[in-house]
Amino acid sequence: MAHRVLIVDDHPSFRATARAVLAADGFEVVGEAQDGCSGLEAVTELGPDVVLLDVQLPDTDGFTVAMELRRRNGDGPVVVLTSSHDAADFGPIVDRCGAAAFIPKAELSGAALRAVLR
Repeated sequence: MAHRVLIVDDHPSFRATARAVLAADGFEVVGEAQDGCSGLEAVTELGPDVVLLDVQLPDTDGFTVAMELRRRNGDGPVVVLTSSHDAADFGPIVDRCGAAAFIPKAELSGAALRAVLR
């Protein structure tokens, strides 16, 4: 069974690339959102297994969205943060926000995401 993924990122080009990369490796991309608010709504509407969540969004940050998803859903979708920056650039909040992992955008692949989900 394919993992159902929601991509939350404000850059249409990254969303398209992530969709193509993940779909080619057997993931089912069920939707996309361009900001934190629409990402939270899409989780409710689409029920993804995984949320690929950009750290820097126009209306909020991915850490806040990840914490809100944990508050709302408890054991809901697996949240995987992504950014063009390294995780170390953000300090300990990466580990504290409730996300399962961080994958740099340049390293996103089906294999990298699958490794997080095991």
